[in-house]
Amino acid sequence: MQMNPFNEKISMIGLGRLGAPIAACLAAKGFRVTGVDRDADRVAALNDGRPPVYETGLDEMIAQTNGRLNATTDTLAAVRDTDITFVLVPTPSESDGGFTLQYVLSACKEIGEALANKQAYHLIVLVSTVMPGATGGPVRDTLEKTSGRICGEDFGLCYSPEFVALGSVIHDYLNPDFILIGESDPHSGELLASIYDRVCQTNPPNSRMNFANAELAKIAVNSYVTTKITFANTLAGICQHLPGADVDRVTGALGLDSRIGRKYLTGGVGYGGPCFPRDNRALASVARSVGASAELAESVDHVNRRQVDRLANLVKQNTEPNDTVAVLGLAYKPHSDVVEQSQGLQLAESLASNGIDLIAYDPAAMQNAQRVSQNGVRFADSLRACIDTADAAVVMTPWPEFTRLTGTEFCGSGRLRVVIDPWRALDAKQLSDRVRYVAGGVGPIDDRQRLTATVCCNERKITTPTNK
Repeated sequence: MQMNPFNEKISMIGLGRLGAPIAACLAAKGFRVTGVDRDADRVAALNDGRPPVYETGLDEMIAQTNGRLNATTDTLAAVRDTDITFVLVPTPSESDGGFTLQYVLSACKEIGEALANKQAYHLIVLVSTVMPGATGGPVRDTLEKTSGRICGEDFGLCYSPEFVALGSVIHDYLNPDFILIGESDPHSGELLASIYDRVCQTNPPNSRMNFANAELAKIAVNSYVTTKITFANTLAGICQHLPGADVDRVTGALGLDSRIGRKYLTGGVGYGGPCFPRDNRALASVARSVGASAELAESVDHVNRRQVDRLANLVKQNTEPNDTVAVLGLAYKPHSDVVEQSQGLQLAESLASNGIDLIAYDPAAMQNAQRVSQNGVRFADSLRACIDTADAAVVMTPWPEFTRLTGTEFCGSGRLRVVIDPWRALDAKQLSDRVRYVAGGVGPIDDRQRLTATVCCNERKITTPTNK
């Protein structure tokens, strides 16, 4: 698609875990991008062609920018020299579940100051997740007050949050299911849609609306996904105690129904990370603020917090009091170093605080986990050292290097005898001759059910939890 030269120069305020990868994607697709961040180290890294944050494929994407990506700490200069400004700064959660606008309004103040001395039309795109009422309220007010210009006439404003996951930000950004745009006016929305047309590798539908609807839709999407995850985990808990039951068979059937779909119906461990938990609580906060019911979102959050207890009980049921337990996986998901709300780290701390000798390992998140851990968790220097030290191992984050392990590799020291797999991601046939394999979400199997269960589970050999 041939672009108007107006749209060629973009500034990205915020070079964090989302901002840096998205800036690289835009530059790789032909835009001239200036990244802005207060962190001089991030700016220097990007100017040196190095990833300023940990993210899969970011170094390769930066290499494809061909000199079109640079960074600075000077917001005013970046805005003056570009046509469009994306704002992707933190919006931390507050005690009531809502999001603070502290960093967003600070960025908007600087943008407005730059626009006050710039005659050309400028488009501002707020990507950071905010509460309903924020974009059309404090955000727009701050921009108009500091610039002395009118939104929708002298400059455009859009709210367009991303639906991406850490570890796959680049893939998700380039291949979205849909584009959500809240717009101050049709012209602003059309300009932003034209950028996505150029960047996206698929042809996603655009959903354009007013600010309030877009703000609520962003939170609602993630809250719905957390509800689906929690429902699957509830089924896993039921199946774990129901003779002959297998959560994969149950959720597999549910996923065939077009009203439900297969995504996020795994039934493993609870959700974590920087988005799902807080967006769920934010929806409850929105409901309370307008006098509506928040019971569903609150219940989902409550049940998710209890998933660690369910898994801790599974570990205790399958280990001896003096056993050393290895927790494999501290990042909240594979291909990420983020430990925020990580159920792997929460499980490790829960077991350690209950007197269990605990050792943990993660391929990417060790430093982050060590920085926040407080309950006596030991950290191994390597996967091999972690396994060799333990009598039992629980796979909390399904990193590929964990799920490829065989019974021989698990038993290198001859000590480890139990492998607990909440995700059922390992190949049980590669384990069953050397260790007792315990699959979460799979119920007890008696002699009458054993043959049928083996066939139904595609010959997955499973030893189910014992009741001690």
